[in-house]
Amino acid sequence: MNIEPDTIISLFLGIGLAASVGFRVFLPLFALSFAAYMGVWELNDSWQWIGSLTALITLGVATVVEIFAYFIPWVDNVLDSIAIPLAGIAGTAVVVSTAANLDPVITWTLAIIAGGGTATAIKGANATGRLASTGATGGLANPLVSTLETGAAVTVSTASILVPPIAAILVIIILVVIFRIYRKIRPKSK
Repeated sequence: MNIEPDTIISLFLGIGLAASVGFRVFLPLFALSFAAYMGVWELNDSWQWIGSLTALITLGVATVVEIFAYFIPWVDNVLDSIAIPLAGIAGTAVVVSTAANLDPVITWTLAIIAGGGTATAIKGANATGRLASTGATGGLANPLVSTLETGAAVTVSTASILVPPIAAILVIIILVVIFRIYRKIRPKSK
């Protein structure tokens, strides 16, 4: 099987956006919509609607609401419980919408595992971190956590669209950091 460079770049884009979904569900979808609307990135035929003006406005409003809602302590924890399954779905969707020149079975398999899995892992780690922040500070530090998460979502989304290979490197770094933190805090088996 010969994999074209466009296919690899499209997967870097999709997985980068999926990782970004782990920080904010709507921001990477808005970024993809904006890129498609501006003609920066071509979407798969059945996903062209993401680049429409209606989708751009809808996702833009949802992004602003989501960002501001995460700055409200305790509301952010409720949002996390809703966003974990949504992140898996959105992570899968961005990989499916951007993957180029692949058999549908391979596309969907990669989308579910790499896209949905990456988004869910990052969102789960963030939700756990926010819960710890809420417990330790009564929610007072949560706006700082939200700022860092939003910054990460903007950075990874922008890198995904402009330089997808850099986004792939950022995703690997993020996942390694999450894995190391998990290994330090997990209970030791006896």
